[in-house]
Amino acid sequence: MPEEMILIPDFHPFPELQTERLVLRKIELSDAPSLYKLRADDHVIKYLDRAKPDSIDEIYSLIKTIQEETNRNNSVNWAITIKGDTRLIGTIGFWRMQKEHFRAELGYMLFPEFEGKGLMHEALAIVLGYGFKKMNLHSVEANCNPNNNRSIKLLEKNNFIREGLFKENYYYKGKFLDSAIYSLLSWKFSDQNK
Repeated sequence: MPEEMILIPDFHPFPELQTERLVLRKIELSDAPSLYKLRADDHVIKYLDRAKPDSIDEIYSLIKTIQEETNRNNSVNWAITIKGDTRLIGTIGFWRMQKEHFRAELGYMLFPEFEGKGLMHEALAIVLGYGFKKMNLHSVEANCNPNNNRSIKLLEKNNFIREGLFKENYYYKGKFLDSAIYSLLSWKFSDQNK
């Protein structure tokens, strides 16, 4: 990669993305009730290893933080919606961006009733395309609970490879948990999408 190459994410105006069935748009304060329900769903957070939100006020604060980080070009997160329906059915985005290394971490979640329909695969494909082609990322990382088979299958279907397994590197609810780290390099994505 040439020395003069710089990762300059610019999320102004916010990059709305569209697929055949989806619109990925900015997360707004009006999404708080849906986002609260999503993050409080036992099925959704089963492998996220984080506590449910205590209140909707916590979600309003989270959305404000997401918006502030996007305004600073430090992260970008989308509300996943079905075309013709503005209701948030999930989220996807890049965070923990390491601009000096052209790397970002990927995160996503989806309401259970929308699983198994290929929607997250569709969202992931366009978000990865944006990350590699517009943000100039070289690699994307996904940190996954090793028991989250559905997420692992999605990552592997999109050519992510397992870089490693960190044994008991994460402490949650009185237990030390493992983390599986997956990554996708830009050239591997380009080969897949020729």
